[in-house]
Amino acid sequence: MSNEDPPQSFVSALANEQFILQSVSGTTVGESGNRAALYLSSLSSGLVALGFASGAPDVFRVMLFTVLPTIFVLGCFTTVRLVDTTIENLVAIRRVERIRRYWSTLAPGGAEFFDPDDFDTGQRGVRYGRWAWLFTIASMVIVINSVVAAATTAILCSGLFGIGHITSQVLGSLIGVAFAVVAMFYQWRRLQGPLHNGGKRPPVNGGQAGAVPVSRSMVGAATIDTGPETSAT
Repeated sequence: MSNEDPPQSFVSALANEQFILQSVSGTTVGESGNRAALYLSSLSSGLVALGFASGAPDVFRVMLFTVLPTIFVLGCFTTVRLVDTTIENLVAIRRVERIRRYWSTLAPGGAEFFDPDDFDTGQRGVRYGRWAWLFTIASMVIVINSVVAAATTAILCSGLFGIGHITSQVLGSLIGVAFAVVAMFYQWRRLQGPLHNGGKRPPVNGGQAGAVPVSRSMVGAATIDTGPETSAT
């Protein structure tokens, strides 16, 4: 606890900042859910339309080569934005934790109420391991979009280029796996900055500012929790 009380204007501004960050965190969760729902609804609608057109081979072929590539591109755009919202939420959570650490210094015993969760045992009562990023909403879309890529490739090879069915299926599987690996690596690579470049800890008891650790559990919280303070993509 500092010897001098902070100005009331500063405390008010800091409380307002925390509220804004919590709102940003909740907004990223909503956007992530909406974008994933949009992609899945587009995929299901496209498959239903293909089912109705299956009775007319010419129409089916045209729709097939139009719908699936479009859905695949939509999935790529969705994946990029889902990774963006995950990063935005990680940054918001980290800054909220910095403010909470400052609140804990304003009164004796404050750490009991604002003490951060143990990064070894979990965040908000749930522990996420180093592979938590594999279970984000972006990862879900990547897996589904990889299947779309594999099916589109197999159909193009078989129907457009006259390649044998088995060979087309093998090529499609290879393309799908390759896309999944590249997309997962893209997500993992972009998450390294928010995970390892911690913010600055505000001075506590007259000490020097230090790095605020960012745990891997925040990745899980960024994609699973739904509270305004702890959720993200």
